[in-house]
Amino acid sequence: MAMKITVNVECTPEEARTFLGLPDLGALQAALQERMRQAVGEISPENMMRQWMALLPAGAAEMQKAMEGFMQGAGRKAGGE
Repeated sequence: MAMKITVNVECTPEEARTFLGLPDLGALQAALQERMRQAVGEISPENMMRQWMALLPAGAAEMQKAMEGFMQGAGRKAGGE
């Protein structure tokens, strides 16, 4: 014969962490969140496009030609040519 016991405990996350002996990582989490906010704040759409275009050998003109070719190819497939 098995016996099942249920115990409900009401406590805050801090109280549970202290009771279980787990470290308080609040300061570390706050520091990481601040670093992420700063990193995301430094990103602008213009800087992203500039970096992406730098990866292409001929820059924006080459990217435009590639996109035109892609769109023309997609149009032919959709039109059944």
